[in-house]
Amino acid sequence: MTLLLGVLLLLLGLCGNSTSRVWSKSTNTPEDLNYEFPATNYETQDSYKPGPIGLLFQMVQAFLYVVQPNDFPADIVRKVVQKKFDISVDYEQVAYYEIGILICTILGLLFILFMPLVGCFFSICRCCNKCGGEMHQRQKENGPFRRKCFAISLLVICILMSLGIIYGFVANHQVRTWIEKTRKLGDSNFKDLRTFLNETPKQISYILDQYNITKDKAFSDLNRINLLLGGGIIEQLKPHVIPVLDETNSIVTAIKETKEALEDTSSTLQALSNETAQLSSSLTKVKESFENLLNNTNIKECRPDVQNSQCNIIRASLTQLVASNLASSLLLDGLSCIHTCRNLPYLKHSKHGKKKKWLGFSWPFKVSVSSMFEVLTKVPLFSDIKAVLNSIGPDINGVTQQIPIQKTLSGFTGYLDNFESYFHKKLPMLEEHDSYWWLCGLIVCFLLTLIVTFFFLGLLCGVCGYDKRATPTSRGCVSNTGGIFLMTGVGLSFLFCWILMIIVVFAFVIGANVEKLVCEPYTNRKLFQILDTPYLLNEEWKYFLSGMIHNMSDTKLTFEQVYSDCKQDRGVYGTLQLENKFNVSDHLNIQKHTGNISNKFENLDVNIDNIVLLDEAGKKALQDFTQSGLSSIDYAEFLSQEKVNVLFSSLDSAQDFLSTNISSITTEETKKFGRRIIGYFEHYLQWVEFAITEKMASCKPAATTLDSVVDVMLCGYIVDPLNLFWFGIGKATALLFPAVIIAVKLAKYYRRMDSEDVYDDSSVSGTWHFTL
Repeated sequence: MTLLLGVLLLLLGLCGNSTSRVWSKSTNTPEDLNYEFPATNYETQDSYKPGPIGLLFQMVQAFLYVVQPNDFPADIVRKVVQKKFDISVDYEQVAYYEIGILICTILGLLFILFMPLVGCFFSICRCCNKCGGEMHQRQKENGPFRRKCFAISLLVICILMSLGIIYGFVANHQVRTWIEKTRKLGDSNFKDLRTFLNETPKQISYILDQYNITKDKAFSDLNRINLLLGGGIIEQLKPHVIPVLDETNSIVTAIKETKEALEDTSSTLQALSNETAQLSSSLTKVKESFENLLNNTNIKECRPDVQNSQCNIIRASLTQLVASNLASSLLLDGLSCIHTCRNLPYLKHSKHGKKKKWLGFSWPFKVSVSSMFEVLTKVPLFSDIKAVLNSIGPDINGVTQQIPIQKTLSGFTGYLDNFESYFHKKLPMLEEHDSYWWLCGLIVCFLLTLIVTFFFLGLLCGVCGYDKRATPTSRGCVSNTGGIFLMTGVGLSFLFCWILMIIVVFAFVIGANVEKLVCEPYTNRKLFQILDTPYLLNEEWKYFLSGMIHNMSDTKLTFEQVYSDCKQDRGVYGTLQLENKFNVSDHLNIQKHTGNISNKFENLDVNIDNIVLLDEAGKKALQDFTQSGLSSIDYAEFLSQEKVNVLFSSLDSAQDFLSTNISSITTEETKKFGRRIIGYFEHYLQWVEFAITEKMASCKPAATTLDSVVDVMLCGYIVDPLNLFWFGIGKATALLFPAVIIAVKLAKYYRRMDSEDVYDDSSVSGTWHFTL
């Protein structure tokens, strides 16, 4: 327990409330700014896995649960820690909890006490030709059956003893290798702690680097305000303005196409006019020729005084040749109309670069909005906003420097160096002690192996050399040797079993209690719950950690919570509730940093009220076009006066909407753009707060170090092999008791006797005589 408390206090050396937090992003979080706190890779594994031997450890733990099924004695431990424990008063509670261990210990002590006495008396008894010491075997009818039962029973016992010895060898090997494993594990933990100390400044630098990324993104948006803010305003105006502009544009396009068609028609009419004039002249000549011919007096049939119907018909048709002049006049009227349309204001070509402008029409609101915000980027207001954004970085740097983490970590480096030197200095001494432990365990295992070997050799020689036809006095050498081996094993058992049991009882008492009082409660965290008992470690502090760190003992900061948070890779700030010493939230107040920016955007004066969709000159051009006489050549259906009037009404409505709402739309979009810029830094500041409180200086290496000391080094490398050792050796030693009894009885069937029972037919019936 002292070791556990010491390691926990070592964890507190990392820093002088804690509810685990989850980073909740701002509602204005930009999609392209996703901060990921860099993960730190540590060498030490989070959990200890002993491998296949873990099954044997679990078997021993199950046996201990059967022996000691009682719950963890929390009340007794609290009294011990508070130095209020009195064995004369509390012995009943201790006895109740330790009842299983006490019973096993008493049985072991009885074994230690009586086995040497039994062996002593047994030897004396055999020396007096008693207790099987007499080399004479009485013949019984069930003799063969008894011999087989004894042999099989001894074989089973020897096999069980061999398993126990194997457990002992395996456990002893684990003890031999634990120093090397401890050295590697210690080096791994020291390396992780140094990585932890070295990574914290890098993590602070990373947090500041993300500020530069955020600032660059905000500055980029400010430099593109004409596209972002102007585009937003245009998007708001589109539903009301775009349909009218599309309609106007379609009419302008129609006018353009009409003008081009009229120009083509003008060329055609001009050619037709010239041809018509020539045709008219030719027709006039033809008419004159016909008139002269008809008036010629030489032609009697067509003289005026002669009534000839055919000639009269010809004279009447000559007037049709003169009617073609009407078509010529119509062509001249069309050319006059086209000439009038071509000379209307704003219907002439006017080249600006490579584009042609018709009716003086373009996208005036788009040009006006973009131009306005291009000018805004050059005014001092935006310089002020950028200056405010630039100031956030130094403020955050100042906050990170004020957090008491780095200062404490720099001081902790010296303690870590001293502790590492002490660790490597003590390892050779532990290795020397470990060699004694290993050697002692090896001797114990070999003694038991020797005893079991004699039993196995006795069984082998006895079974293989036994001859059913041989009498007890004529048994073969092999069979007799088997009996001697069995008795040798019996003698060694009496000689060493009590010593072996002393070692077993000693290891059992230590290993079982450490397993039940330290390892098991550490795994299920009941040990932490004991340490978190109010007023346990200090009568003036309700919670020991809160009183030691914050001098506020009522704040609930518990060992179990600190350990759990560290296991979950939480930062030291949040784990130890350092907001009670230095509140990061107050220093990273989002409104404090972004309030000035919000005010500047709210006071931003954007005046784009001078947008005119179609000026008076453009309207007059449309009016003149509809009144240009095109109706006289049947273009009224294509572009009527009624259609233009509807267009004028739509333009007036859209213009009224612009005049009425452009200011509010601009203000709304400006605030939205401001929120966009502020959202970058709001998102960043929230992430900074989360990173500092939850991720920076993660205390996971401290929790891993504590696990390595208690769960791995103490319980995994020492207690588990120790428990497996006494379990295996204890089982083999306890089985020596029945093995000795069976071996003594079985040896009678294998050894060569000095005398035997012989039935003599010449004597009185039913009597036996001894033959020497």
